[in-house]
Formats: sequence, structure tokens, C-alpha cells
Amino acid sequence: MVKKLRYYARFILVCLLLRKMKLVHELLREFTKQVHEYIEVYDSEDRLGWGMVIQEIREFVENESMCSVLDAASSPVVLTHRLNACNSPQVEKCGSGYLQLSEVLIVGNCYEQTRFSELSLDMYRMLQTLERDPPGPLLPNTVSRVGVKGEVEGLENGLPGVRVNEEPNGSPQRPNPHKYLLYKPTFSQFNQVIAAAFKELSATGAMLLYVSADGIRAPSAKYGDEPHSSTIGYDCGGVVTNNRREQEFNVKPKNTNFKEPHCIHPADIYPYTRKPLFLVVDSDNSNAFRNFPSLFGQPFVCLLSPEVMPDKFEGMRNRGNIFTLFLHCPLAAFAYVCGLTTVQLQTWDCAQGILDSFLVECYRILTRSKSLDYSYLQFLVDDFLRLLVLRYCFCSIVLQLHRGFTGSSFYPSCSPALPESEMMNSPVLHKMIIELASLFECRSMFATPGKGNHSFRTY
Repeated sequence: MVKKLRYYARFILVCLLLRKMKLVHELLREFTKQVHEYIEVYDSEDRLGWGMVIQEIREFVENESMCSVLDAASSPVVLTHRLNACNSPQVEKCGSGYLQLSEVLIVGNCYEQTRFSELSLDMYRMLQTLERDPPGPLLPNTVSRVGVKGEVEGLENGLPGVRVNEEPNGSPQRPNPHKYLLYKPTFSQFNQVIAAAFKELSATGAMLLYVSADGIRAPSAKYGDEPHSSTIGYDCGGVVTNNRREQEFNVKPKNTNFKEPHCIHPADIYPYTRKPLFLVVDSDNSNAFRNFPSLFGQPFVCLLSPEVMPDKFEGMRNRGNIFTLFLHCPLAAFAYVCGLTTVQLQTWDCAQGILDSFLVECYRILTRSKSLDYSYLQFLVDDFLRLLVLRYCFCSIVLQLHRGFTGSSFYPSCSPALPESEMMNSPVLHKMIIELASLFECRSMFATPGKGNHSFRTY
């Protein structure tokens, strides 16, 4: 009987990864029934454990969808957020870059965040973001707008008949990058895995390290502190990937010792910048990773989350971090910061069209900028990394225009710096954000650039 329950739990996880949400709900009901029968028949001592598994799954499914998209019959529509030709803006290749994302490390350790098994919500969202859509179920190589049972299959917007196993130029689709999922790893585990991924990188390969974890600062480190040359890479703290005290006592420590053994400091990553590295840090101490030296001259980009959130979002960290949500599904994040929980499918499709135009225009501004760093020119060639950079730009501009986010600590940052001043001064991008806000009926939440007292970050 226990083996059967374990099978149910594992199969539910597989269905979550495949976005078979209707099947997830059916399996959850059956799984709950089986657990209750097991407890009644065997009066098992592990009844609390199985009850916690049911609760974890329910909370994960509930919190995974930050914004429900409803069809004409007010039924929820299941959307995929994997990469395909319809949710990735079609742009011309820039520069002479040749890098391809081939190795991905996804690390998670947010104490308050909802999880199921060893997969937190942030990890789940980033895992979905870094996957290509498989061929649709109706025809072997075709994506359909609406599936057999009314579920959207394979795209967020666009027309049916788009081939998802081909690149825009007709060449075969590139394979998905190889991924490592690390939930609460010790430092030795993290170091071992990143070294293995580093070893597997080819001459044209790039590695992405995504970290969603609670931050830890040095006792003297404060917001905006610059590192000291004598201890550069360690004096601003880092992110905690595993807390032994939490495991032993199941209590979140109020005061975290700076000398935490399972803490990733910026300097711990320096050796792996010998090859192209794309770093994403979503933490309340992301600023510690802001000043990365160019030690080996290889392409390196670091996208960093805001360190502070408005009070009304602080109490909802169990639903995942806003920065990761922007990288995963920009429209859902936009609706979330505007306080929306449901959006009509027709409105969603219109909003997706505006977002696509925004990303294309943003790409045009970046590639035409004379100040764009060489690393971005190399990484923008890859489909996944290009989408992450463009969604970062969308996140940055939205939060800077949003009246609820005031101050540089509420905005994301990156290294090397992007020409964000050129984007913030773009009337075309401003117009699209205002159109999106008007479409979602939340225009009053956004400031008009050049008017009012809302201050914008300058570079």
C-alpha cells in the first residue's frame, strides 16, 4: 500500500512538470482517498507524514497559478510557459555570437516558500521557463491553439500550425539544456555539481546558474555597501543553501550567523567564470553579487532581484518571488503586482501581443546601443538567455513605473549594466506599458514618465 501511495505522489509530480493540471486535480482527489483508506485500515504511525504530503500538493497547486486565465465559459485555461515560436519574439540575430545554453543549475532554499517534494515554486517556474515545448498532441509536429478538452496546448498566444520543433529559419530545433535541480544543497554538494556542469561545457556552451535562496549578510554589511578590496567576494555575505539548525530543530533561526558553512558567496563562483556564465540570483541579499570582476575575460552576465518588496507582497513570499515570476511569465507577474487574480482569455491574448511588441522593441534598443556590453551580445544569440534578458528589462521598467515600488532597493539590477537609461527614455516602451495597464484597468497604479513626483533610477 505504501508503494502505491508513493507512486501516486511521484506521478502527480510528473503531471505537474508536464502541465497536465486537470489530471493533477483528479490524481489528488484519488490520492487523498487512498491515504484516508490506508490510515483507517492500518492505523499507521506515518499518518501525519502522508497528511503533510497531501497538504504540500494542495498548496503547491493553489499557489502555482498566480493569475487564472478564464475562457468565455469562465473556466480556467491551462497555459504553457515553455519556450516556443509563439512566446519568444522573432528577432534578427545580432553580432557574431555563437554561444548556446547547454548546462543549467537550479538551486532553491527559501524557507517560507511553498514546495512539493524537493521542488520549490521558484525552482518549478524556472524549470518550466528553460524547457522547449514538445510537439503538440493533435499532430506530431504542430501546436494547437486549443486542445481536445479545451486546454491551451503549447502556447500563450499565436496561431495554430506553428511548428515547435523547428527554429524560425527552418533548421532543426536545438535540444533542451541539461539541468541539475538542487534543493537545499550543502556547499559540498553545490560545488560538486557546478564543477561537473563546468566540466561538461563544450567550446560553444554556456552555463546558467539560478539561485533562489534566503540571503545572509555580514554583521557590518548594509544596503549599498561597497566591498573591501581585502575581502572582496566574501565581505557582503551571500545566499544560504542549507541550514542545519533548521533541519535539526525545524525552527527558522531569528539571528543567522554570518559564518554559515552552507553559504554561497560571490567569490565561490569566481573559478567558474573561466567559461561563459549566466547568473540569476533571486534573494533578499542579491546585492552581494553585484560587483563581479572580469577575471578571465569570458562572457558573464548577472541578473539580480530587488532586495526589498512592498509590505503587501512581503506576506505572500510563500507563493514565490516576484522577480522569478517576471522571468517565468511576465504577464502573470504584471497582473500580480496590479492586484489581479483573474484575466479573461481575450484580454490575455491582447496583452500578450503588447508584450511581444515590447520585447521586440526592447531588443532593438539593446542591439543598437553603443554602450551594450560584449557579454550581452554573446548571450543574446541563445533563445533562452535572450528571453531572460528581455523579460528582465520588462520587469525593471514595470517596477520603476509602478507607484507601489519606490526606491532603488525595490528594483532589479544587473551586471554588467544594461543601457536602461535608453529604455527608460523610450516613449515607445512607455506607451506599451501604459497600454498594458489600461487593458488590465489599472492605469492609476503607474506613473507617467516625466510627470509627477515618481523618481526613476538613473545610470
